[in-house]
Amino acid sequence: MTDYREFLAAKVPVAPSAGIPCSLDDIPTHLLDGREIKPHQRAIVRWAIEGGRRALFEAFGLGKTLQQLMICDHILGSVNSTKVSGQTLGLIVAPLGVRREFIADAGKLPGCTIHFVQSDIDIDRIVAEQLSLGISSTLFLTNYESVREGKIDVSRFTVASLDEASVLRSYGSKTFQEFMPLFQAVPYRFVATATPSPNRYKELIHYAGFLGIMDTGQALTRFFQRNSEKANDLTLYPHKEDEFWTWLNSWAVFLQRPSDLGFSDEGYDLPPITVNWHKVAADISGDETESNGQMRLMRESAVGVVQASREKRRTLDTRIAKVAEIMAAAPDDHFVIWHDLEDERRAIEALILPGRQPIASVYGSQDLDVREQIVGDFADGRIQDLAAKPVMLGSGSNLQRHCHREIFAGIGHKFNDFIQAVYRVQRFGQTEPVIIDAIYAETEEEVRRDLLEKWARDDELRVRMAEMIRRYGLRHEIAI
Repeated sequence: MTDYREFLAAKVPVAPSAGIPCSLDDIPTHLLDGREIKPHQRAIVRWAIEGGRRALFEAFGLGKTLQQLMICDHILGSVNSTKVSGQTLGLIVAPLGVRREFIADAGKLPGCTIHFVQSDIDIDRIVAEQLSLGISSTLFLTNYESVREGKIDVSRFTVASLDEASVLRSYGSKTFQEFMPLFQAVPYRFVATATPSPNRYKELIHYAGFLGIMDTGQALTRFFQRNSEKANDLTLYPHKEDEFWTWLNSWAVFLQRPSDLGFSDEGYDLPPITVNWHKVAADISGDETESNGQMRLMRESAVGVVQASREKRRTLDTRIAKVAEIMAAAPDDHFVIWHDLEDERRAIEALILPGRQPIASVYGSQDLDVREQIVGDFADGRIQDLAAKPVMLGSGSNLQRHCHREIFAGIGHKFNDFIQAVYRVQRFGQTEPVIIDAIYAETEEEVRRDLLEKWARDDELRVRMAEMIRRYGLRHEIAI
């Protein structure tokens, strides 16, 4: 019997431990303002430090920003204490829109300081200043673009964490795959995102490859059967499902609520969320030519990305009018208005609504400091309405303190952008019922159906992983 159990245990791959010893006594219990650091946060920080290369897949509002800071700060201090000379460097890579959140949280942690940089020149200057002051370890924060464009050499760092790592999808699969190997020389590596895609197993495999858990090719061969007729279409072998999810749980924490780890959910009750779908009329008369030269009498429903983009332009005026109608019906509420096209942004900015301030917006060509000031003013309630693209502001920002309303001026096929945007306000700390208004053209019914199907699969993944973590807890080894 013992031999058979050992045989079964050997069949389940377990993530290697590549961290440093850590006890809960090593983790701070309170912030500088006296507030308690939550027990689930301290438990995960310890688990991640001991593992050395781990993924934090936690629900929105559970404290991933704070945890990453604590993990990196502790590792820097521990490694630096054994060094004879020189600087020990840490790096957190995050979307540009969340710089404010990291700097604010670092200011709450005892002894933690973080410096925002966008090039090796910035880093060298700060390192020289720190050394002159006798400071021998430094934590830096940068944006994905700076790393992607080669402005920062990440091989010089001892610890690195990718915040909201799922935004890499927006750069395309090639960039996603090229980005990950850049960090292979970094001893301690972490990823954090609330939305690892349940529809894209390959993304989870890439995270495992980035962390050094398992070679991506080996993982694909071990767990998945491929569709010879459709590239990147992966299906779990039926007899490998339990093994796959068990392996995943050995290096990634999928946390939905603190009670999944046996802690109290006090303060983590989400208010209800209502999603209103607004179908607006579209001119479906044919204005396109078939391959044989014949004119179409009526347009087909938009299904693909190209068709959906075309429908957005054709129905822009009608959709923006619906945005104005929704906002006018709630004059006291604060709104985030999500859009995808620059023409949509300009149309939203041009709206004049009685009793409301002009709608503020953030966009790519803005100065970073100006953009962050606008987002900060909205987050703190000084601005009533804010327009933005989900790809720019949909990850990491905490907008729930003064806002419980969102309007999607249009919809698209990118589920990650959609769900990230939803959870800027539907997150722990929200006190009001959340209302999401999503506007789409009648020719975009397939797009809406696609989003709903992906949302359902996302919910299924979260339920399954919550069951796994309740079963096994935070363990580096899983007994059969």
